[in-house]
Amino acid sequence: PALWMLGDNISQVGWPRCGEIDVMEYVGHTPDSVHGTLHFGTGGGDKHKQIGKEHKTPRPFDDFHVYAVEWYPDRIDFYFDDTMYLTVTMEQVIEASGENPFNRPHYLLLNLALGGSWGREIDDSILPQKYIIDYVRVYQQE
Repeated sequence: PALWMLGDNISQVGWPRCGEIDVMEYVGHTPDSVHGTLHFGTGGGDKHKQIGKEHKTPRPFDDFHVYAVEWYPDRIDFYFDDTMYLTVTMEQVIEASGENPFNRPHYLLLNLALGGSWGREIDDSILPQKYIIDYVRVYQQE
């Protein structure tokens, strides 16, 4: 499962230049971890850079958790429940890419992906599974 955002200008500039904020990604072959990551372009083309972190937590799938980002003009902070485990500054992004795709609106996506290059081969014996979301909230500071 994943909770993530893409820049609303993706149709104009493409990925990764639009920016991607992975609020939460869970990958089955690392069952005691969740991931938070920023993805963005480098050099004005389609080359990709990322800054992220794996947050270790035993069996995150056994209970509901709050996954959050607090997005400020100068940084994005990533949270698992009440624990901030990653801060990425816009200075870091600009130094790596020469631009800042995180200074414009993004839209929210929730999905469940199986397999792939990161997810790896699926063990069919674990299926079926449930993907249960209690709530999604978006706040804007005024």
